[in-house]
Amino acid sequence: MPAPHKPGLLLDTADGTATVTINNPAKRNAMTDGMWRALPSMLDGLAADPAVRVLVLTGAGDTFCAGADISALRDGDPQGAAGTAEEALATFPKPTLAAIRGFCVGGGCQLAAACDLRFTAEGARFGITPAKLGIVYPASSTRRLVGLVGPSAAKFLLFSAELIGHERALRTGLVDEVLPDGDALDKRVAEFAGVLASRSRLTQAAAKEFAAPDLDPARVEHWARQSRESGDLAEGVAAFLERRQPRFTWMG
Repeated sequence: MPAPHKPGLLLDTADGTATVTINNPAKRNAMTDGMWRALPSMLDGLAADPAVRVLVLTGAGDTFCAGADISALRDGDPQGAAGTAEEALATFPKPTLAAIRGFCVGGGCQLAAACDLRFTAEGARFGITPAKLGIVYPASSTRRLVGLVGPSAAKFLLFSAELIGHERALRTGLVDEVLPDGDALDKRVAEFAGVLASRSRLTQAAAKEFAAPDLDPARVEHWARQSRESGDLAEGVAAFLERRQPRFTWMG
């Protein structure tokens, strides 16, 4: 089915995976102010849906996202809505995976970095470009980028605003896997999303919190208690000994 021409976020759910597609092909899937503002509420709904186990973020056609719609930046705070959307994605309680092809630039790279994992097709181009516009990149986004690629690589991207290819993105840790083309990317993302959907939600949710740089120490005991009370450990061990797939029941 052809994507509608009106810019927006498309949502499809199947087999435990929710796929959010950035759809603004006339502008290389640039995010409009309305799209930035729509993302948090969409994510809230998916977080509350027990049928959704994994979130995939991608772009329509052959581009992930070329950033914010520059024509809209003159009309208000260029970072406000984008920052709120990024934070909503970063704190989404279930595994998130960015499926990237083509350009992943500016706000697009900001969104991809907010996902837990990033898979890309060969030929993708990555860049963080506020230095071209005189925009101060948000502190939280900068720290998230440093956590992914390290201080030196983050400074290269932020200071220069130059684009890098998939090889350098993989080498620096900006992406996790590179696939030979878009078809291979789609196949691998669907396969890996299925793997994630089959695993323990308890393990995944706790790991997301523990990996965050600002972990509240009180949450360590919370997750220890959840582990004791959930029954997932007993089920996982039983499934392993019985050589079957586990049926985890913890829902959060």
